[in-house]
Amino acid sequence: MESRLSVAGQAVQPILVMFPLGLFAMAVMFDMADLLGGPSILGALAYWNLVAGLFGGVLATLAGAVDVMFVRHSGARRLGVLRGLLNMGVLVIFTVILMLRVRDPERVVSGGLFFVELLALAVAGYGAWFGGKIATGHVPAFARAAAGNRNY
Repeated sequence: MESRLSVAGQAVQPILVMFPLGLFAMAVMFDMADLLGGPSILGALAYWNLVAGLFGGVLATLAGAVDVMFVRHSGARRLGVLRGLLNMGVLVIFTVILMLRVRDPERVVSGGLFFVELLALAVAGYGAWFGGKIATGHVPAFARAAAGNRNY
C-alpha cells in the first residue's frame, strides 16, 4: 500500500507507530518496577509515558486514516480499516487506564489495572505485527477471510 504521507520517500505512519509503542512499553515497565517496590516517582513516570503515548497514538492513527482514505482497492481498504480499529481499541484501553489513574494523587497503578495494562500492550504489539504484515504484503489468513469476496 502506497502511503500518501511521506517524508523523503519514507511513509510517516510506520515511524509514528513506534513512538507510542515504546512509550506504552516504558509505562508498563515503570509500573512493574513501582509494584515491585521501586521509588514512588515511577508511578508518575508511567502516567506521563501514557499521556505522551496517547498523544503519539492519536497522531499515528490520523496518519493511518489518511493513508486508508486514498486506497483504491477495497480489500486493502478493509485491511487498513481493520488495522485502524485495532489501534484505536488500544488507545481506548490506555485512555481508560489513564482516566482511572487520575483519581489517585500519586498516579500509581493497582495490580488489576496493571494486568489490563499488560493486555493492552500485548494487543498493541499484535497491532504493530499485523500492520507490518500488511505493509509487506503477507496478509494473515484470518484477515484474508475478512477481506474476501463480499456478495451482499
